[in-house]
Amino acid sequence: MSGKSLFEKVWEDHLVVPESGDNPAVFFIDLHLIHEVTTPQAFNLLRERGLKVRRPDLTLATMDHSTPTVPVSRLGDLEVVAEPEAAKQIRAMIENCREFGIDLHGFDSEHRGIVHVIGPELGATQPGKTIVCGDSHSSTHGAFGALAFGIGSTEVGHVLATQTLLQRKPKTMAVNINGTLPDGVGAKDIILALIGKIGVDGGVGHVIEYRGDAIRALNMEQRMTVCNMTIEGGARAGMIAPDDTTIEYLAGRPMVPQGADWDAAVERWLSLPSDPDAHFDKVVDLDVSNLAPMVTFGTNPGMVVPVTDSIPADSGDLSFGKALNYMGLKAGQPMLGTPVDVVFVGSCTNSRMTDLRQTAELLKGRKVASNVRMLVVPGSQSVKQRAEAEGLHDIITAAGAEWRESGCSMCLGMNGDVVPAGKLCVSTSNRNFEGRQGVGARTVLASPATAVAAAVAGSIADPRALLTH
Repeated sequence: MSGKSLFEKVWEDHLVVPESGDNPAVFFIDLHLIHEVTTPQAFNLLRERGLKVRRPDLTLATMDHSTPTVPVSRLGDLEVVAEPEAAKQIRAMIENCREFGIDLHGFDSEHRGIVHVIGPELGATQPGKTIVCGDSHSSTHGAFGALAFGIGSTEVGHVLATQTLLQRKPKTMAVNINGTLPDGVGAKDIILALIGKIGVDGGVGHVIEYRGDAIRALNMEQRMTVCNMTIEGGARAGMIAPDDTTIEYLAGRPMVPQGADWDAAVERWLSLPSDPDAHFDKVVDLDVSNLAPMVTFGTNPGMVVPVTDSIPADSGDLSFGKALNYMGLKAGQPMLGTPVDVVFVGSCTNSRMTDLRQTAELLKGRKVASNVRMLVVPGSQSVKQRAEAEGLHDIITAAGAEWRESGCSMCLGMNGDVVPAGKLCVSTSNRNFEGRQGVGARTVLASPATAVAAAVAGSIADPRALLTH
């Protein structure tokens, strides 16, 4: 009998009722993250059935998707700065949390921010936990060795009412990422290259465990970037085994155990990595020693090439041609030099201190091109405060970029931060679907370094050139 994988250890530890041929498993949830977009229907379901929230203490609430990234000091400001539907969602979230006894990180909270940023910041995200949220990019928390995944609005209601979820056990996939990253290449390039290799459906039905020396060399914020985009490769969740880097990040955070409980937790967490003889249903290898900065050219994250490459030839696939037509690009066209209108640094993929420090470092002494609007949006109010304490915002604004309040911002066009129709945006977010950043918006996904290079050049550019000047 083979050993157990990280996933299997966490899965088995949370079974309330095992899976059978007829029924999925009943699965306990340690942490339920909620925000204003996918909860209104869930709270209405509770009202209709006369139910309470079973474990408010295991529910972490914030506002992020619909919140404007201009200053809002009171609710009355919403009518001025927010879209009507967004303002309605925000008001409903505040009322729902008040009615059901859930603490909310609202406009008056110094911890408000993107749900997948504040969970780790607060130490609510911990190894071995099961974590769900009505958001596709919940896999972010897997960077800590948690089993984390997105759920639908009806499932949000189920978790609120029972603190459990019905689940079929997924298969497992080991992704071994090895080699030393070249200068100018980062975590975002790793995950884009992987999705390009396996395709947007390569992980369907699986939980991925990211392994290898290239993963171990990443800090926690970079690991979160990798796990964040797991869903874009079709997988249910992505996980990285906890190690000393994980423990160092979590130490002293508000919601982690303290004293003797901390010592016991660390011992438990460090027992979670996969056993040497653990079996995986699928194995993928990726050597990043010669990896280049990556950029997307189409309308899904799997349509990706090195920034120095040209767009691949059209194989006759109708969806391929449709994507290029939407993007206003052609097969064989070099990506370098493609004109850029907007640059966005932010989202739950790339809005943490590591990302903002790199952005400021590369912008220092440079100017955003006159034809480009650049937004830099921190992932939380805490990140914003830390960045400002380091003077990063001064460098960013001196270069001509806009420095905003925290929120999901331009990742999705529902909070006032939108890319105009027909304009091309180089974005550090996670999805380049048609209309994702606004009706008719064209999105190129890239790392913060590549985004800065594009902002400075006014066109898609190789960030490695900034390192030599």
